[in-house]
Amino acid sequence: MNPNTPIIQLRNVNISYLQNRHGVFSLKDFVIKASRLSPFVRRTVLEDISFKIDKGEAVGILGRNGCGKSTLLRTISGIIKPDKGEVVVNTRLLPLLALGVGIELELTGMENIRIMMALTGQYSRATIKKYTESIRDFSGLSEEQLQMPAKMYSTGMLARLAFSTATATQPELLLVDEVLAVGDKGFQEKCYERIQELRSSGTTLVFVSHSPDELRSICSRGICLDDKRMIFDGPIDGAIGSYLNLFHYTPRHGHTGE
Repeated sequence: MNPNTPIIQLRNVNISYLQNRHGVFSLKDFVIKASRLSPFVRRTVLEDISFKIDKGEAVGILGRNGCGKSTLLRTISGIIKPDKGEVVVNTRLLPLLALGVGIELELTGMENIRIMMALTGQYSRATIKKYTESIRDFSGLSEEQLQMPAKMYSTGMLARLAFSTATATQPELLLVDEVLAVGDKGFQEKCYERIQELRSSGTTLVFVSHSPDELRSICSRGICLDDKRMIFDGPIDGAIGSYLNLFHYTPRHGHTGE
């Protein structure tokens, strides 16, 4: 890949989905409640989103709940296809790092690790052994816990498995959707250290969080979303300022966000 080629590029992307508006959950409901009207209405989530992210950048995504942050990450990861526009990702796509995404709950922790290693193209007896030991040590999950079905894990254990597996190798692109918020303080600190190591090694990071302090410590650039559109794209302090202004909040300690 040409070093000047963006690793991510979105051009005029629009995302929408069908929303149930009549409480139709069965054929009987459809006949009774919606025989004359469509049971669904199309709701726009993101509208006319365009930006590019270069290799090695760390970009934070901010916005109120329901503004489309997770939808944006799922679109970049290829889980959601846009209604209009173009999404170009010039690297191998790994599973989105978010709770409930990329982890097969019916499989054991160990089986999930093997699947993730297969997706990275590093599936061999030697690499599985090497990375399994690394993942076990970093996550703090015991051998017994790794042999349990993931559906028996707590949210914290799922976060440990997901983060440890996704960052065991040197990914070119890491998409993180608030998964660090559920970990305990000790594990969070380990995660931030790992993220800084990956950044220093050239990993591109797209990071969704509601914490200005987290974003300021990790990201140099921020994108703020509101009312389906991108309202800011620039230095992280400016993005944080735009986000806080959505709540008419004035930051303390001289952080104006401008």
